[in-house]
Amino acid sequence: MSLADKLKDKKVLVTGVTGFVGEALLHRIIGELPGTTVAAIIRPKGSLTGADRMAQLLRKDIFKPFYGEGTEYADAEALSAARIHVIDGDLADVPELPKDLDIVVHCAGDVSFDPPIHEAFTTNVLGTKSLLERIVETGQPVHYVHISTAYTAGRRRGAIPEAPVDHFVDWRTEAEAGMAMKSRIEEQSRSAPMLAKFRKEAEKLHRRAGHLTAAADTERRRTEWVAKRLVETGTERARSLGWTDCYTFTKALGERVVEEFSGKLPTSIVRPAIIESAVQSPHPGWIEGFKMAEPLILAYGRGELPEFPASPDSVIEIIPVDHVVGAICAVMATEPELSKPEYYHIGSGARNPLTFEQLYAGVRAYFSKHPFDLGERGAVRLPVWKFPGGDSVETMLRYGERAHKIADKIITTIPRGERTRKYARELDVQKRRLDFLRRYMDLYSEYAQAELQFIDDNVLALHNALEGDDKEKFACDTAVVDWQYYLQELHCPSVTESMRRLDVVRKKRNKALAESAGVLKKVEPSEAKVVAAFDMDGTLLSSNVIETYLWMRLPELDGPQRANEIGAMLRKLPKLIAAERKDRGTFLRTIYRRYAGADLEELNQIVDEILAEHVLERLSGAAVRRIREHRAAGHKTILITGAVRPLTRPLEPLFDEIVAAELAVDDRGRCTGFLSGPPLVGESRAAWLKHHARQTNIDLSKSYAYADSHSDLPMLSVVGNPVAVSPDVSLFRAARAARWQIVDWKTSSTPSRLELPGVNAR
Repeated sequence: MSLADKLKDKKVLVTGVTGFVGEALLHRIIGELPGTTVAAIIRPKGSLTGADRMAQLLRKDIFKPFYGEGTEYADAEALSAARIHVIDGDLADVPELPKDLDIVVHCAGDVSFDPPIHEAFTTNVLGTKSLLERIVETGQPVHYVHISTAYTAGRRRGAIPEAPVDHFVDWRTEAEAGMAMKSRIEEQSRSAPMLAKFRKEAEKLHRRAGHLTAAADTERRRTEWVAKRLVETGTERARSLGWTDCYTFTKALGERVVEEFSGKLPTSIVRPAIIESAVQSPHPGWIEGFKMAEPLILAYGRGELPEFPASPDSVIEIIPVDHVVGAICAVMATEPELSKPEYYHIGSGARNPLTFEQLYAGVRAYFSKHPFDLGERGAVRLPVWKFPGGDSVETMLRYGERAHKIADKIITTIPRGERTRKYARELDVQKRRLDFLRRYMDLYSEYAQAELQFIDDNVLALHNALEGDDKEKFACDTAVVDWQYYLQELHCPSVTESMRRLDVVRKKRNKALAESAGVLKKVEPSEAKVVAAFDMDGTLLSSNVIETYLWMRLPELDGPQRANEIGAMLRKLPKLIAAERKDRGTFLRTIYRRYAGADLEELNQIVDEILAEHVLERLSGAAVRRIREHRAAGHKTILITGAVRPLTRPLEPLFDEIVAAELAVDDRGRCTGFLSGPPLVGESRAAWLKHHARQTNIDLSKSYAYADSHSDLPMLSVVGNPVAVSPDVSLFRAARAARWQIVDWKTSSTPSRLELPGVNAR
C-alpha cells in the first residue's frame, strides 16, 4: 500500500510549518498526499495573523504548481481553505487543539546552536511539554512524531544506536535552573562592580561627547553582556554535562519529556543530522535561509576562511532536506506501540560518509570554476586548507585578535586624515572577519571534531518498505547521493545564488557611493523652518584651541613673554591632550584661564587687524559654498563653537547666529580667566539646538549639522541630516554605522602651522 493510501483521510498537525523542514513537509503533503489535510499552529507576527502568514507561505514559488489555471484550486486561498486549518498560537502558550487529529509532527524548535539558555528551555523543553499536554487533552490516540536532532548524542564517540540517549540528567531540575538564569544574570549585571565596569568602558570612548551619551552606551554594554552571558551559560552548562552546546542539550532533555508521555501517546522520535539543500524536491538545490554549512561555504568562497579546525578524515553528517521529509512521511504512516517510542536517525555517515577533506575538495572545485568577483581586485584567491588541527587554528585566531587590538589602539591615537580613516576602514573589515571566525570556530569546532556514527537501520528499513514509485517520491536512503555532484552542481550554486545577486546590487551601490563620495546632497528649500549648524575648529577651518589661543595671545606680548608663553604651553601639552580626551569642557577652561589679564577690546582689535586674514585663509572653500547654499535655501545658519567670541568675528558675515565661548571681564574690561557661562561642547550643543528649535519652531528632522569630532556626536544625532566632516576615527566609525554622510573639506593652501600670524606686527 502506498503512503498516500495509508495516510488518506488523516489530519496532521504540523508545528514550525514556516520553518525550513516544516515548509518542505507541507509542500510534500500537499503534492504527494492528496487525501491528507493539515492543521498548522502559526504564531501571529506583528499585524499578521497566523492565516496571513500561511497565505504568504503559499504564495512562494514552490507552492504555485498546486493552484491556478489547470489545477484543482483556483488560488492560494482556495488551496488553504481546502487542505489547511490554521491555528493562531505558539509553543509559549499552546492553544486548544482540534479533537480530530490523527498525527502531530512537532517540527518547531529553537534551532540556533547558541541560544540564550532560558529561550532554549522555553522552546525545546517546556514548549514540547505544553504541546504534549494539549495533545493528551484531545483524548485521541494521536501518533506523535517528534523532530529532534542526531546530535542529542552529545560528546560521545563511536556508534550511536537508534535508541534513547543514556544520561542521568533530570530535565525538570535543569529547566527550572535554566529559566531562572535570566533574572539571575540580569541581577548580576546591575551590581555595583559590573555597572562600574560598563560605565568606565563607555566613558573611555564617549567622555568627550558627554555623560548621557556615555550612559546610553553603558546600558547598551550591560544588555549585550546579559545576552552574551545567557548564551555562554547555556553552552557551559551543556558541555559540563556532556553535550556540544545548549541546542543539543535542550533537544536531548526535550526527548526525555517526550519519552515520559509515550505511555499516553504512540510516539516516534526522528533525529536528522545536518540538514542542507534538496536533491530533488521541491526542486534540486532548494534551500531556505542559511543553515549550518552555508556561512562557512560563503566565507571560504570570499577568501575569508583560511583554515578550519577539523581532521580531514572526520565525517560531516550532511543530509538533504528532501530525504528528511521523505523519512518523516514514512514515519507518519507507522503505528508505534504505547510506551515503546521508535527512534530514527536520518544521516549519511553510516553508509555514505562525506569527510571534511571531500567537502573542502568539492567546495574548492566549485569556486575554482565559479569564483566570486571582487571587482577591481578580480577573482577571489581561495585559501588552501592544510587541516593543521583545532589547537593550531585557535592559536592563529588568537594571534590575529591580539594584533588587531594593538593596531586599533594605535589608529585611534594618531592624527586624523584620509589615510587614517582608510586604515580604520581596513581594520573594521578585519574585525568583522575575526569576529566571524571566532563565532563559527566556537560554534562548529565541537561538530568538526566529533567522532560519531549514527546507526540508521530503522530509516533504511522504512525506505526499503516503500512500495512502487514511493521509493522515489519519499526516498530516504542517503547511500544514493553523489556528494561531489551534490556539492558542485546543486548545493553551492544554490547557496551562492542569492549572494551573487546581492553582489550585483552592492557593486552598483558602491559605484554610486564612489561617484558621490564627498559630494553632499543638494540643499533643498523647505516649507518648515530649518537650521544648518556648523562646528568651527576642524570643520570650517584647520585649527585647534591651543593653536588659536596662541594666535590671539602672542601678538600682545613682547619677545621674552612670547618665548615664555610658548615654552609653558609646550610643557603642559601632554597634560592638556590628556585633559582634552577626558573632558573637553575642563580642557577649554584650562586654556582660557591663560587669558587672565588680557584686554577684551584689544583681543577684538588683534582679530580684526591681524588674525582675520589668517582665519579666512584657513577657511575651507567647500564649507563656505555649503553655508551659502543653506542661506540661499532660506535656512538659518548657526555657528556653534567652543572657541572664544573674538575669534569668530571674521566669520560673522557667513552666519545668522554665532554661539561661542564668552570671556568674562572685570569692570576695567580685563579678562578674568573665566567664562561667563559653560562652553558649548558635547551634549550641551545638542541641548542648545533642541531648546532653540522649541523656541523658534524649527524642524530638527529636516535640519543639518556639520562637525568633525566624536564629541559632536550628540549634536549630529539630533538633526535629520548629519554630516561628518573630515572626521576623527571614532566619529568616522559612528557615522558609517549610522549611514551618515561623510565628506572631506580641504582647506586652502596656508602658511606653515608653525608660523604664528602677526607676532611681529605690533
